[in-house]
Amino acid sequence: MYIVAIAWIYVIIMMAVTERNFISGALTFLLYGVLPLALIAFLSGFRRRTAPPSDELPDRDVDQHDRSDAERDQ
Repeated sequence: MYIVAIAWIYVIIMMAVTERNFISGALTFLLYGVLPLALIAFLSGFRRRTAPPSDELPDRDVDQHDRSDAERDQ
């Protein structure tokens, strides 16, 4: 999804550069580039993921008993 967004922004920047003045270039960039891309990204779940709730975190106590095996080998 990132490569599509980067390619779309590149095309829109090239379109905005060819406009006759700065205002029309800025409006082209915003209306054809940023706003549609933001809408599609929001609808497709392109936003940052949140951390899982604390009850879904893995247990940290699982690997603590591995030291006894290493001590026995030494």
